[in-house]
Amino acid sequence: MDVQYNVYDGVIVLQVAGEIDGSSAPVLQEQVLSVAEPGCRMLLDMSLVEFMSSAGLRVMLLLHRQITGGGGQIVLSGLSDSLRDTMDATGFLKHFLTTQDMDSGMESLRQ
Repeated sequence: MDVQYNVYDGVIVLQVAGEIDGSSAPVLQEQVLSVAEPGCRMLLDMSLVEFMSSAGLRVMLLLHRQITGGGGQIVLSGLSDSLRDTMDATGFLKHFLTTQDMDSGMESLRQ
């Protein structure tokens, strides 16, 4: 798993690639929560994530709570059909705004 970090127009953009499982989720958690300030605006590009276990879903929930607890916004972009189905079946999608790609995700955070 690899995470790239950038800031564009005041939006934290994290691009995640690879598999998020029991061994990589703690690394992801450390990386994303360290930059996720309460009240920030964050775009999490998931287009290169091949698999996400329940450990990855837990990280997503922690991230959501940390950001939105302070009035911030988080958008997930580029979810594969399998990730979208998993997040929908487990009720996680109701916590996130999702977009097809990074451009539409950035646009939704500018509003």
